[in-house]
Amino acid sequence: MTIDDLAVVRRAYAKQVLAAAAVADASLMRALAETERERFLGPGPWKLMRFGGNYVETPDADPVYLYTDDLVAIDAARGLNNGQPSFLSKLIHAARIRPGDHVVHVGTGTGYYTALMRCLAGPHGCVTGIEVDPGLAARAADNLAGYPGATVLAGDGGDTDFAPADVVFVNAGAVRPAPAWLDRLKDGGRLVLPLTVHGGDTGTRGAVFLVTRRGGAFEARHVSPTRIFPCIGGREPDGEARLADAFARGGGMDVTALHRRAPKRGDRLWLDGGDWCLTTG
Repeated sequence: MTIDDLAVVRRAYAKQVLAAAAVADASLMRALAETERERFLGPGPWKLMRFGGNYVETPDADPVYLYTDDLVAIDAARGLNNGQPSFLSKLIHAARIRPGDHVVHVGTGTGYYTALMRCLAGPHGCVTGIEVDPGLAARAADNLAGYPGATVLAGDGGDTDFAPADVVFVNAGAVRPAPAWLDRLKDGGRLVLPLTVHGGDTGTRGAVFLVTRRGGAFEARHVSPTRIFPCIGGREPDGEARLADAFARGGGMDVTALHRRAPKRGDRLWLDGGDWCLTTG
């Protein structure tokens, strides 16, 4: 396949991905069409996830196989994948990344979706990827070396310091927001927050919320259900139990606010997180 042929494939892939995500976003379409997914997945053949959680290896190392709406194994033994493009595109669109933004990507993996967000932030923006796995962090740093304004930090996404951000995009399931994700969010900044409980062999399951800072207050809304790799350092038994109770009751789609305090009388409570809560109405 020639370079020109692959460019056509990438443009078709971008259209198909955004159609599957039910998203109309010209900037994101351009980023999907211009970003080389194979650059971030190592040499082929590659393993694609199919129904039932099984992997199927591509016939050869032709990168055309990567331009489908499929998860691709980063480490099949751990069930660690480069996420589904339509799902991540829906979340990236929800984050409303603008030219000039500083985006922090917690759980950068090998850097593909970090690269998409770097494209959206434009020449005057920047992106900071944070990855807890040192090997993946090193791979991401190498993969993003050609992207000016992209930095990768190795460390726990809940503890690693970063400059104030317009967007904090968390790419792993937690049971609560890390204080730093809220503390370092600029006024008007957006936090993409997957809250999940254990889902057995499928990793974690739950929902993604978009949290927007308004001065000292935080708006919140449900974006999507999710099954996602757990956030190392973002799990605790008490938080897990509280979140499981909330999901069992239902109503998460009605969430409107996140509060950095214990629930109080009069709250229309969805999640009692102990020292924080999510409310509706």
